Amino acid sequence: MSVTREGARWEEIARQDPMWAILAYPEGKYGRWTQQRFFATGAERVDEFMRHGSAFGRPLGRQAALDFGCGVGRLTRALAAKFDRAIGVDISETMVSGARELNADVSNALFRCNHGSDLAMFTDESFDLVVNDIVLQHLPNREAVEGYLGEFLRVLRPGGLLVFQLPTSLPLWVRVQPRRTAYRVMRRLGLSARTLYWRLGLHPNRMLAIPGPAVIAFLRSRDAEVLDVVAETSSAPVAIEQNVYYATR
Repeated sequence: MSVTREGARWEEIARQDPMWAILAYPEGKYGRWTQQRFFATGAERVDEFMRHGSAFGRPLGRQAALDFGCGVGRLTRALAAKFDRAIGVDISETMVSGARELNADVSNALFRCNHGSDLAMFTDESFDLVVNDIVLQHLPNREAVEGYLGEFLRVLRPGGLLVFQLPTSLPLWVRVQPRRTAYRVMRRLGLSARTLYWRLGLHPNRMLAIPGPAVIAFLRSRDAEVLDVVAETSSAPVAIEQNVYYATR
């Protein structure tokens, strides 16, 4: 995975509409997310993850949580209310800067930019909870997804909880990615990212899916215990079948 290329792609959309880039609901596009509603969705999602994990007695500790692909802190803010320390990491400097500004009132929410294809900035067994939502699906390929999943397990403490979401399949027109293709062509022709997004509704985001059995097999190959897999249907931007995976060490 080209980290430089991925970072540049996310910088472009982060500079245009960071909240929509994180939560691509039609009603929030073009700057229409309010901070209150945007962060409320994060609190709802974290509550759901923690409630489900508690049914399995995980995580055992509440010292530190990691929000991978934090954007402007949608989940990190909510995690900080449940853990002694919540750390959000993102590949985009613009996202991290925005997260620090929007969450300046939350002293135990910390944000760091991660330009690597791993989590080498963190030592083994650093976190009681590792979580990400609507993140891995935007990576360029399955190899990149599995690389980060391995890193999540490395930094997860024994008795901790790993929660992540991934589509299991994509409609044909999503796999073709017409908007992303048009965006890339027009950027090469010299049109600005602002023009493409605000006037033409185009963006550079990609999406991938991995079948559930393949994800479970990978986790088990890394000695993780899969606690549960919850099937969902995402409503944004279109109906997509996805799983939320709960795993521990």
